[in-house]
Amino acid sequence: MNAVGGSISSSASLFSLGAVRFFNWPLLISSYSSSPSSKILIPTYSNNRTLKSITMPQSSSSSASTTQPSAAEAVTPSPSEVAVEATKPKPKPWLIVGLGNPGKMYNGTRHNVGFEMVDAIAEAEGISMSCVSNKAIFGKGLIGNVPVMLAKPQTFMNASGQSVGAIVSYHKIPLKQVLVIFDDLDLPFAKLRLLPKGGHGGHNGMRSVIDHFKGSKDFPRLRIGIGRPPGKMNPVSFVMRAFNKQERQELDFAFQNGIEAVRILLLEGFDKSATFVNSAKYLEQLS
Repeated sequence: MNAVGGSISSSASLFSLGAVRFFNWPLLISSYSSSPSSKILIPTYSNNRTLKSITMPQSSSSSASTTQPSAAEAVTPSPSEVAVEATKPKPKPWLIVGLGNPGKMYNGTRHNVGFEMVDAIAEAEGISMSCVSNKAIFGKGLIGNVPVMLAKPQTFMNASGQSVGAIVSYHKIPLKQVLVIFDDLDLPFAKLRLLPKGGHGGHNGMRSVIDHFKGSKDFPRLRIGIGRPPGKMNPVSFVMRAFNKQERQELDFAFQNGIEAVRILLLEGFDKSATFVNSAKYLEQLS
């Protein structure tokens, strides 16, 4: 006779126990109890070919393996969880609008700094502005994990609201998630100011936007200072002037701060963004 669990002779390879027949039955250890020890059956191939009942301790790891779910079962969502996730409303995107006038003759002028700020954001965030939608040059993308839409209305400045209002209405964007960027005569050159709401301040583009928002002024805006006209120059003529080399350098630096302000606004909230942009001393940093 070999040791338990070993091989048996051919004369003992086939035997019966009651109504059950066993053929080359190897050592079997099964557990049906969670108690520290339980009686289990181990076939021992003795001369009288009987099954002996012995008591063996049951390992805790064996008990745990019979009661704990596998790793795959633990992380697999149930059908109801999947259904709930599928029915969650998608977050509304932010709409970032730069105001300006279309056409080459207006490129690089003071009145078009809103367009230039949106172009700078698009380049920094890798967002293509290759579409035309609702009378605007348009692009979609992400800033961080936040969906955004960028728009440059092509209706001319004084009718900007036609485009902006249509985009907001079509995409059902809350006004608190519409950032309008425009030039401001009353701010020092290259100074940025982020506000949560306000009037048009004599800016006809903003006047049009507010009109198409049914008179609501409750939307954030980023103002870019272009300074006051020199001497007795007509403000209309002044806003159509291009920038000199020094002004362009200062403005490009302001755009970089504007890009950072927009990132903070979308990812960390209005208050942090306003603190950053409204207290920054751009010209001192530049020098």
